Amino acid sequence: MAMVMEGAAMAAVATRFPSFRIIRRRRPSSSTSPASRTLRSFSASASTLREGDPPAPLSVSLGHFTRPDFPILHQEVNGSKLVYLDNAATSQKPTAVMRAIQTYYEAYNSNVHRGIHFLSAKATEEYELARKKIASFINASDSSEIVFTRNATEAINLVAYSWGLQNLKPEDEIMLTVAEHHSAIVPWQLVAQKTGAVLKFVSLNQDEVPDINMLKETLSTKTKLVVVHHVSNVLASVLPVEDIVLWAHDVGAKVLVDACQSVPHMVVDVQNLDADFLVASSHKMCGPTGIGFLYGKSNLLSAMPPFLGGGEMISDVFLDHSSYAEPPSRFEAGTPAIGEAIGLGAAIDYLSAISMQKIHDYEVELSEYLYESLRSVPNVRIYGPVPTRNVRRAALCSFNVENIHPTDIATFLDQQHGVAIRSGHHCAQPLHRYLGISASARVSLHFYNTKEDVDYFVQALNDTVNFFNSFK
Repeated sequence: MAMVMEGAAMAAVATRFPSFRIIRRRRPSSSTSPASRTLRSFSASASTLREGDPPAPLSVSLGHFTRPDFPILHQEVNGSKLVYLDNAATSQKPTAVMRAIQTYYEAYNSNVHRGIHFLSAKATEEYELARKKIASFINASDSSEIVFTRNATEAINLVAYSWGLQNLKPEDEIMLTVAEHHSAIVPWQLVAQKTGAVLKFVSLNQDEVPDINMLKETLSTKTKLVVVHHVSNVLASVLPVEDIVLWAHDVGAKVLVDACQSVPHMVVDVQNLDADFLVASSHKMCGPTGIGFLYGKSNLLSAMPPFLGGGEMISDVFLDHSSYAEPPSRFEAGTPAIGEAIGLGAAIDYLSAISMQKIHDYEVELSEYLYESLRSVPNVRIYGPVPTRNVRRAALCSFNVENIHPTDIATFLDQQHGVAIRSGHHCAQPLHRYLGISASARVSLHFYNTKEDVDYFVQALNDTVNFFNSFK
């Protein structure tokens, strides 16, 4: 199926851009997995660009190949060609995702699980198919281990209020790092206040990475839950989740993984990680907003009480009591985000057609190029680990430039150059305080970005720095 969709995508590019010459790939042997196949590049004739536009590519990378599928990228912002570099906040959506949502509303809009007519049956089929696609995408053992939520934040709250309130007691310990997103901290603060559990935080080591040795040494039989990110949305660091899970399980603790910055960018296999819970958001993985998912091991979900009460999550309702449906329905009260779930399924189809390994390999290359290019800017301070042969960064950089506020940088880049980056604390205030700063600028890439985007950003950033320095 992936090969068919990939071929269709190539044909679509050729139709939209006749000057592109596609180099056909030989079909790999059956022993070659889709994740190990690389995308052959194809050449494009040079186009005439106006002064100030990003330079024309000399060869076509995965970024060049996929850009035509993202209509939003082909526009001007403040008189300049848009260069979108805020993907850690939200990703853009390919045409296939938007068409899937439109088709749902135009062709079979209906409520799910509740009707026997054609439209309801079709909607239910596509909604549940999306659940199966997620399960396959992260290699869950069964689709019943996937719970649709409004976003990753709601998924964490679901675990906090359902599993946490039932299982935590006074003096139990919840282990986190100072680099966690607010969504992974605040729910556990609230649960700790209700249960008497204690939050313990792991600091950073000298490489500006959460100190996993400290985490390992701090674990004890008092530890009941470890909450960790897979990839930091500020530091770009990648944690060895498999090791953390193994250490946590050795002391009887459960592990919740915030995979919002990893699932869209690399192969994530929950059975290999052996995590008890994992959360991710659709909008960061080329899907629509308003939907995310919780993965939970089936034995844990089955033992957890409902998070919300209402329709859909029940088995039988009486005036004085109710019985509850089995997971995942138990945790999906009311009419769900049907169109959004179908859109997420389409996004997974799109990503799978490319292959997550291919995306990851390309982004590793982009990440190294971004880091080295950004280092050339005078007086820049990049946060997180220095990339080496053994240390890989995600394709993002949080940074500051001496004596220039990050919001001023982001504003000037947008208004003068059409470059979209993020500024602020990135929902990680404790981490910023630990680093001794109140805010940072952040540039973050996805597979539809290119080295030319990076070059243009660095050129624009140098211009920004020169502008503000001219007032000194």
